[in-house]
Amino acid sequence: MSRDVDLLFSARSIRLFAYGALSVVLALYLHEVGLNGTTIGLLFTLTLAGDAGISLWITTTADRIGRKKMLLLGAGLMVLAGVVFSLTGNIVLLMIAAIIGVISPSGNEIGPFLSLEQAALSQLLPSEQRTKAFAWYNLAGSLATAAGALGGGWLSQGLHYAGMTVFASYRAVVLGYAACGGILLVLFLFLSAAVEAEATPVVKERVLGLHKSKGIVMKLSALFALDAFAGGFIIQSMVAYWFHIKFGLEPGVLGSIFFGANILAGISALLAVPLSARIGLINTMVFTHIPSNVLLCLVPFMPTLGLAIAVLLVRFSISQMDVPTRQSYTMAVVAPDERSAAAGVTGIARSLGASVSPVLAGAFLASPVLASAPFLVAGGLKIVYDLLLYRSFKKSDVK
Repeated sequence: MSRDVDLLFSARSIRLFAYGALSVVLALYLHEVGLNGTTIGLLFTLTLAGDAGISLWITTTADRIGRKKMLLLGAGLMVLAGVVFSLTGNIVLLMIAAIIGVISPSGNEIGPFLSLEQAALSQLLPSEQRTKAFAWYNLAGSLATAAGALGGGWLSQGLHYAGMTVFASYRAVVLGYAACGGILLVLFLFLSAAVEAEATPVVKERVLGLHKSKGIVMKLSALFALDAFAGGFIIQSMVAYWFHIKFGLEPGVLGSIFFGANILAGISALLAVPLSARIGLINTMVFTHIPSNVLLCLVPFMPTLGLAIAVLLVRFSISQMDVPTRQSYTMAVVAPDERSAAAGVTGIARSLGASVSPVLAGAFLASPVLASAPFLVAGGLKIVYDLLLYRSFKKSDVK
């Protein structure tokens, strides 16, 4: 079991490193390919929508077909997307790869990995260690995303200074993303049978892999979809693009900003553990998320680059305290044989919610007058989500 936990944490770190590296340059790379802001946003929307469909099938069948097999499939789709994106600028081929492949424009989790790994970790570890394990799991991801953002930004800029074209320097990062998918394939091959769902009596009446917990999962999914829809306006690639067009920042500087942001985000996830033990998982999610979203709304109003970066970093320092608590709460309120499905359905809801907004954000960014609107829309909608979550689940809070 210890080896399986180590493998899952390692896979998470490598994957988020790749996501972080790609997120800094992806929008800039597609701009070099010849796409405008609106088309880039549309492509990101298709990426997230396609991920939702693929992940829905994988996560709701994984407990029956096998979690290891489905993790291997997800890694293969990550390789596929990275290879296609690096080899062509044809919008049709890019859209196909975006829909069926696994590629992250946000720097955050995408694909079936998170849901299956959460279910496996919940099984491998005692329930009293679940929130703590998820906090460290998210910290590992945030540190890896930070390192990836720093490495991807400065690698592309360094390659350009060394004589490569801007396009070629960005493409090198995309190829590195595909290579990381290959490493995941190798890691997942070494997982043992302990990660698989435990044998339980056959339940015939299931909806998306759920039975007795489907009501609460569907309610949580609707709320998480709203939160993700809001977050889709400020995915990391789009925020990097905003800083680039507003302040003219180069990829290396952008990578440094998101390195610091993701370090702070990871620490904030860890701080959620003692806080949730005192005030509960739902209270921790809501009471830390609202101030974070107020700060998000303030970013575009900052008169200088330094102040905009400072507010963004302060926002990240408390922005992820709801993540391990959200994951732990979902695992706590469902039956053990529904964990993969519950994580998958709530994850798919988030993917679907997030898939709609990038195309809108791209349209906003294409207009100088509306370029700051994504921050305001995202922050406002996220506050609405916080209030609805608190009203719906404050009486069923757990620690």
